[in-house]
Amino acid sequence: MGSTGSTPKARIARRLLPLAAIMLALPAGAVLAAPAFAMQAADISDDTGPQSGTLMLMHKDGSSAVPAVQLGTDMDVTVTGNIARVRVTQAFRNVSADWMEATYLYPLPEDAAVDSLKMTVGNRVIIGKIKKREEAREIYEEAMAEGKKAGLVEQLRPNMFTNSVANIGPGETVLIVIEYQMPLRQLDGTFSLRLPLVVAPRYVPPSSITGPAALDDAKAIVSAPLVDPKRGSKTNPVSISVHLDPGFVPANLDSAYHKVNIDGKGSKRTVKLAQGQVPADKDFELSWRSATADPALSLYKQQFDGSYYVMASLTPPAIDAGSGKNSFIPPREMVFVIDNSGSMSGTSMDEAKKSLIHALSTLRPQDHFNIIRFDDTLTQLFDASVPASADRIVEAKAYTETLEANGGTEMLPALIAALKDDGVTDRAATLRQVIFLTDGSISNEAEMLTAIGADKGNSRVFMVGIGSAPNGYLMSRMATMGRGIYTNIGDAAEVTAKMTKLLDMLSRPAMQDLKVSIAGNSFDLTPSTLPDLYAGEPLVLLGRSDRLEGQVTVSGHIGKVNWTRTVDLSSASESPAVAKLWARRRIDDIEADSLLGKIEYEAGEAQIAELGLRYSLVTSQTSLVAVEEARSRPEGQPLREEDLPINLPDGWDFDALLGGETAAAAIANEAHLAQLRTDKKFQLPQTATNYALRLLLGLFAFGLGLIGLTLSRRKKEV
Repeated sequence: MGSTGSTPKARIARRLLPLAAIMLALPAGAVLAAPAFAMQAADISDDTGPQSGTLMLMHKDGSSAVPAVQLGTDMDVTVTGNIARVRVTQAFRNVSADWMEATYLYPLPEDAAVDSLKMTVGNRVIIGKIKKREEAREIYEEAMAEGKKAGLVEQLRPNMFTNSVANIGPGETVLIVIEYQMPLRQLDGTFSLRLPLVVAPRYVPPSSITGPAALDDAKAIVSAPLVDPKRGSKTNPVSISVHLDPGFVPANLDSAYHKVNIDGKGSKRTVKLAQGQVPADKDFELSWRSATADPALSLYKQQFDGSYYVMASLTPPAIDAGSGKNSFIPPREMVFVIDNSGSMSGTSMDEAKKSLIHALSTLRPQDHFNIIRFDDTLTQLFDASVPASADRIVEAKAYTETLEANGGTEMLPALIAALKDDGVTDRAATLRQVIFLTDGSISNEAEMLTAIGADKGNSRVFMVGIGSAPNGYLMSRMATMGRGIYTNIGDAAEVTAKMTKLLDMLSRPAMQDLKVSIAGNSFDLTPSTLPDLYAGEPLVLLGRSDRLEGQVTVSGHIGKVNWTRTVDLSSASESPAVAKLWARRRIDDIEADSLLGKIEYEAGEAQIAELGLRYSLVTSQTSLVAVEEARSRPEGQPLREEDLPINLPDGWDFDALLGGETAAAAIANEAHLAQLRTDKKFQLPQTATNYALRLLLGLFAFGLGLIGLTLSRRKKEV
């Protein structure tokens, strides 16, 4: 069995990072079971502990405990054809006696185009304005210092945002309303709307902290405290309503992870959560298909700011490329990469193992395969890919059953190992496929995407997002750059159906060499690099032109069978979302080109900022900011700052995420760390207020202390 970095000492040393990363994500001042006297400020008579929606936090100076700001969210979704418009209302209620600033870290779909911010205080509505990121932050902080109410929406990742609200008065509620549009996903005739509801804790690899900018980024994504489900009820309740009008009579309408009530008839439906509100701890997914024939073409248009925009979704028909679907399928080399890091502990690990075992059962004698498992180390089952004999498959299944979740999520070394072509097969006659099974809970997405762009060679990368809150941005972008597709498995009951569908698509020849031509017109099209299409997968094009006329012709081939489709643009339906979806997709292209070195990083940032300002979109370079003109916090009154808590994703194991420690071990750990703080060699942070200090010392001095601590604990356990 081949392995890398799997010696006991190496594993112990590398385990400090998941521990340090979680320590960074849990501010030292947070207490999940507060003294009863602090509950009086929340107007709660029961003194048995924290109530639903409340996390008790210490002041930054270590004085008395106060309740954090409470948050409730309502999501109202309108689906028209292939496009969804989503309005998210977040109610920030200050139940303390202090003036507060609250920051909430939350997810959005990775392809969402966020374009609207409104802040409501009483009967006053303040409209947000799009500004360059630094300018928006300066406006917000100046307003905060002046005692004015202010709201700020910033992007940390295309699927990770923060809302900051300043100067919420005692007993006051401030509403923050953001809106975005997103394309629906269509695959094999099924349309799906996926709304992420919680940001999973992210692992920060030490190698990714390369300078001040990386430090600030890491600080931002690990700043939110986690709610320990054993110490109190889950928080952040959310209600969801979906108004569905797909343009056809929907059938097989299904909510995969939440119970819903469905009303309506004809082509329209209204879908609401059956419980009214649920904790924000797992993604919401709604799917449907046509009651009649699957739509093969959707075409939308919009005139905006002097230009015309078009969105076309074309699904090639099923093509019999010979005598049976496998006629053109060569032998395959399949490399399965399974994540067994600490974040996969709980139901996610069971789902991943079941998925891998199912995939192994589909291998043919002419195929080769290997398994790579990773946490903060990696191991290859075989030194190189081996023939898929019955004995090898039995061995691989037995190995998979032994995997347990533990440690950090060092995904990059596993990717590099998987993309390495060991040359055991005839490359010209073999299709090489890499299948990742992971929740993607990492912070270094850019490094992953850069590696795929540089090293994919002949490999195609397919992503299986595991668990209740996978990193959709990483899944979709890795699949796109790796010329593959992705799917999500959020429940063990889905494994067989979804893995069967994915593997069936992988067993069929893809449509390749796609080309687009437009007769009588010139369009700025995105994506700039056309993908291969797998069975049932549509090609979604977005274009901008100075006039709306002409015909679009798309062509490609499956094996030796050619396919062509021509569409007249005059048949497009009106939609108010197309221009901003085009801009969002163009930004994706720019980010990809920047990662691959096709354009300079600074030039890419400038282009993204220009698009964000022109189309009023929140991007990595632009933010939405809203400021009330009048001062609300009296001069001389202090302002308290809190990061709102987030739930642990459903099915995650809190103790395993903290390195597998028991409560007793955690107490011993704290005692040991207290001793380390008195040692002049280890100047450990006393609180969580200085995030830069937390990260630097967490990765260096704190890390050294934990190595000694872990070695000591392991020695005692032996």
